[in-house]
Amino acid sequence: QAKYLAQIILVGAQVVGRAFMRALRQELAASRAAADARGRSERPQSAAASRITGISLQEAQQILNVSNLNPEEIQKNYDHLFKVNDKSVGGSFYLQSKVVRAKERLDEELRIQAKDDKEKGWKAET
Repeated sequence: QAKYLAQIILVGAQVVGRAFMRALRQELAASRAAADARGRSERPQSAAASRITGISLQEAQQILNVSNLNPEEIQKNYDHLFKVNDKSVGGSFYLQSKVVRAKERLDEELRIQAKDDKEKGWKAET
């Protein structure tokens, strides 16, 4: 009797294990497809910056409440949100770190745009 019980438990564990692995593979495939779709919607350098910083350009713009990449507006909103979320005034360190990451992402995008503009200028001259 114990032998049959052990076999039932073993078979049940195998079935659950296979189902878990199948679900995991499906989730990984969906995640890759979503990442590929995001990458196609952005320029290659911009997509790489999103992967490195862990935050997309759109999310960074939403966090800092900017619609275009105006350095002065970005800095102004960053300064305000950073001060408001300071722990010493009852703010949240988590939100403050999100503000910092958003600023870093937008600064990187500005750098990419400046580099692209410079390359376009060189191509136009030749």
